[in-house]
Amino acid sequence: MIRWIKSLPAPLAAGLAASFAAIFFSINDVMIKFLSGGYALHQVVLIRSALGLVIIIALIAPLTDGWRIVKTKRLPMHLLRGLCVVIANMTFFLGLAAMPLADAVAIFFVSPLIITLFSVIFLGEHVGPRRWAAIIVGLIGVFLIVRPGTTAFQLASLLPIAAAVAYAAIHIIARKIGGTESAATMVFYIQVTFIAVCIIIGLLIGDGRFSDQSHPSLVFLFKAWTWPLLSDFGYFAILGVGVALGGYFISQAYRTAEAGFVAPFEYLAVPLSVLWGLLVFDELPSRSTWLGIGLIVGAGLFTVWREQQTGQDYPVPKTRR
Repeated sequence: MIRWIKSLPAPLAAGLAASFAAIFFSINDVMIKFLSGGYALHQVVLIRSALGLVIIIALIAPLTDGWRIVKTKRLPMHLLRGLCVVIANMTFFLGLAAMPLADAVAIFFVSPLIITLFSVIFLGEHVGPRRWAAIIVGLIGVFLIVRPGTTAFQLASLLPIAAAVAYAAIHIIARKIGGTESAATMVFYIQVTFIAVCIIIGLLIGDGRFSDQSHPSLVFLFKAWTWPLLSDFGYFAILGVGVALGGYFISQAYRTAEAGFVAPFEYLAVPLSVLWGLLVFDELPSRSTWLGIGLIVGAGLFTVWREQQTGQDYPVPKTRR
C-alpha cells in the first residue's frame, strides 16, 4: 500500500495518505480509551510505541530509505519535537479517559486556531479580521462543548486544549526540519522519544504508589503497571500498527502536497470519532456539543483555507502521534 500510494500523482497520493492517517489515528484513539480502564497510560503508550518502532524498522524502512532513516543532523530538533508530541499525546489521552471520544477530538481540532495565534506571537505574522473572527468562532465552539460555569463542566476537558497547544508547538518546530528530514526518519524518532519518556515515567511512578485516585484521568496516569492480558494483545497490536502507519502517512502527505490542501483531510477524524463513540462506547453528543463541533470544524477549515488565500504557509504538522 505504501509503494502504491507513492506511485500516484502527488495531490491524490497526499489526500489518500492523509485520509488513511486520520483513520489509523481515530482507531488509535478508540484503543487507548478502551484500554484506559485496565492499564497505566505510560504503559499503554510504551507498548504501542515499541510495537510501532518494530513495524517502522521491519516494514516502513525497507520500503523507503532502509537504515538511512536513523541518520539525521537534526537530532536535538527531533528530540525537542518528540517531547512536544509526547505532551500532546499524554494530555489528549488523559482527556480521553474521562471524556466522550467525540468531545475530546473536536476540542483538539482548535489547534489550527492556536497555530494562527502562535504565528502572530512567535513569528510576527499578520492576521486579518477574517481569521481573528474564525478564532473567536472556534473558541465559542470550545465553550459550547466544555461549558464552563455549569454542572456539565469537568477539568478533564482542559486536557485536549493543552494537547492542541502542544500540537501547535510541533507545527512551529516542523517548519524548521520538514525540508531536510524524511517522513520515516521523523516518525522513527517520535517513537524513540515516546519509549524513553515512558520508561522514565514507569520507573518513577509505575509501581502504583500514587494510584489511590478518584478521577478517571488521574487513575489512568498513576495506575500500576501490570502484565497485559492475553486477550488484550490484539488491541495493543492494533495500536502499534496504527501509530506507525498513521504517523508515516500523515508525514508523507505533508511532504508531497501543500499543507492547505492536506489539512482538511485530517478533519475526517471528527466524524469518525462520533461514529466510534456511538458504536463502541454508546456515546452520542448533546445538541450543544454538535453545535460546538460544527463551529470548531468550520472555523478550523476556514483558517486553513484563508492561509492559502493569503499566500502564507500553513504550518506543517508531520504527525500528531
